Amino acid sequence: MGRRNDARHDAVHIPAEPPAEVTHDRRWAGDLRSSIRCAAALLTFLLLIDWGAGTFTPLRGALWAGLGALLFLVLYPPRVSVGEGWLASHGPLRKRRVRTDLLVSVRCLNGVSQRLLLRDMFGARVEINPQVLVNNPELWHRLDEDAQKSAASGSLTCGATALRKVSERIDRETALTVFKVSGLD
Repeated sequence: MGRRNDARHDAVHIPAEPPAEVTHDRRWAGDLRSSIRCAAALLTFLLLIDWGAGTFTPLRGALWAGLGALLFLVLYPPRVSVGEGWLASHGPLRKRRVRTDLLVSVRCLNGVSQRLLLRDMFGARVEINPQVLVNNPELWHRLDEDAQKSAASGSLTCGATALRKVSERIDRETALTVFKVSGLD
């Protein structure tokens, strides 16, 4: 009476696979602080000018606060994280995630700022700044390994050139950093 099943309680749960490591952008926090400082500086500047001119009202203060918030949203840096088989970009309003082991295309988009567009078999898309990969070699290493898996499986049909350009840029930046640190520049 009241005996318990010792076998059931003594069982040890062993996961089938160890949890995959997730790597984040190391410079994201600094970029976030910079965007906060810029938005706060604009807000402070606008409020001081309005107050100094004697035209400050609560409605105008709310307008300036809205303008500062808008600048913050524009400058907000997406947080890039990567794990085995996936890459995610977390913006202020949404999160985008792509399967890097099932990539279909990788394209470089040139414009005001260069972007890297990744698309997977399921139609998911993520745009990231290649500088994030240059600044975080562990992010690049994980993405490159998964992209090679995609190419080997035949799913990556477009993007070898873009990945090669990013790889060359990372190698060039790494070499320049090594030369600067060693005093050979």
